[in-house]
Amino acid sequence: FRDGKVADAVEIWNEMIRSGINPDNKACAALVVGLCHARKVDLAYEMVAEEIKSERVKLSTVVYNALISGFCRAGRIEKAEALKSYMSKSGCRPDLVTYNVLLNYYYESNMLNKAEGVMTEMVRSGIEPDAYSYNQLLKRHCRVGHPDKCYSFMVKEMEPRGFCDVVSYSTLIEAFCRASNTRKAYKLLEEMRQKGMVTNVVTYTSLIKAFLREGNSVVAKKLLHQMTELGLSPDSIFYTTIMDHLCKSGNLDKAYGVFNDMIEHGITPDAISYNALISGLCRSCRVTEAMKLFKDMQSNECCPDELTFKFIIGGLIRENRLSAAYKVWDQMMDKGFTL
Repeated sequence: FRDGKVADAVEIWNEMIRSGINPDNKACAALVVGLCHARKVDLAYEMVAEEIKSERVKLSTVVYNALISGFCRAGRIEKAEALKSYMSKSGCRPDLVTYNVLLNYYYESNMLNKAEGVMTEMVRSGIEPDAYSYNQLLKRHCRVGHPDKCYSFMVKEMEPRGFCDVVSYSTLIEAFCRASNTRKAYKLLEEMRQKGMVTNVVTYTSLIKAFLREGNSVVAKKLLHQMTELGLSPDSIFYTTIMDHLCKSGNLDKAYGVFNDMIEHGITPDAISYNALISGLCRSCRVTEAMKLFKDMQSNECCPDELTFKFIIGGLIRENRLSAAYKVWDQMMDKGFTL
């Protein structure tokens, strides 16, 4: 599986069965985990179904969890739920991992009632939710608003259990930033530092973005200085956030400087990074430069997305360069995008 040789692994498995060798639970788990990791969850399920029918091996929670996770990643929650139900009936008790996999899916899919039902079932089964479980719950509640209530939940429910960590604080900081409450967000950062928590790039990116958005470049620079002192290296999200702000505030040349700085630091720009700069250039009627960046992007094996084409075509039309716009339109259609 390390070399991506899925077919070879399956053939070895089948050869073992043909030779009368009964695979043990460890071998079964290795095969299923490998197949699910390779996004071959249907094949993994098929092979497990054979094991269940033949009763050659009693499946472990590792096998069930890999399958449930695989089906969740594929967006097939009904299959994941059915497996979890069968798992319980077959005498294999769902564990913390089983519940956390389902929790993650429900929260990401905004199925809050289902998620809360899983949390209740966990507790009834005698399984104590861990920091991951609570952080998922915190994220979901922050997403629907009311950061003050979320902070209260963290203090009253999570802190006494020792579950407050960097993820918890970063989630709340981002929520307060989204609610334009930078004062509270900054206070939470100071609270983190007082508690000796190690902050990360995500935390600082949320704060810097929020302060730049409200026009407070003094605090934004102070935070950037703090970040540098802590030895935190900016990532592509950080650079893109800064570029996007500079472009929207009309500082395109500075945005270009940040873009070049990003490359010099060994960080490869992605489509979102290119789009931030291309959008800014097109809005400022610098479409020729945007077209050059568009070509550079493809030369660097970064595929343009729907937004890239939208910005370029819109910019060309505004400059009445219809022939060039039609050419880019054809290129967009060839890639299966539509405006």
